[in-house]
Amino acid sequence: MNRFLKTSLLATALALGAGFAAAPAFAYDEASPAAINVDAGVILHGHDAVAYQTENRPVKGNAAFSATHEGATYHFVSAANRDAFLADPARYAPAYGGFCAMGAALEKKLDIDPTQFKVVDGRLYLNVNADVFTAWEKDIPTNIKNANQNWPGIKDTAPNAL
Repeated sequence: MNRFLKTSLLATALALGAGFAAAPAFAYDEASPAAINVDAGVILHGHDAVAYQTENRPVKGNAAFSATHEGATYHFVSAANRDAFLADPARYAPAYGGFCAMGAALEKKLDIDPTQFKVVDGRLYLNVNADVFTAWEKDIPTNIKNANQNWPGIKDTAPNAL
């Protein structure tokens, strides 16, 4: 993506009120692999990855029903959700290692607000806050395309290095 377009998108996101500045406290665990957004090893701020798709809402999981996938611990509301995840983790794992989808589109790794999500074509996408989600939602196909192109280049880079 050219620099002008990237700068314009970032400026738009920032102009939407609080923009990236109002992001929740960044939870990224620097001891974890750079490709995964976790806090103390837990992804999605402890929300159930399966519930996003089956209930179309964020639901806080329970550590009693947990599973590990690609270096991240997932919490679920039930053994059934945990088992569904383990049967097909690629279906339920969030895009971009659980980092903000708009951030990935702009070559950044930002934390997420678990309430700012959308399931698109069976894939979970999250954003840093409501303003950024609104900007991302205005052109989902282009933002996903840009994020998919950018992700291989930023995946293994620590968020603070971008």
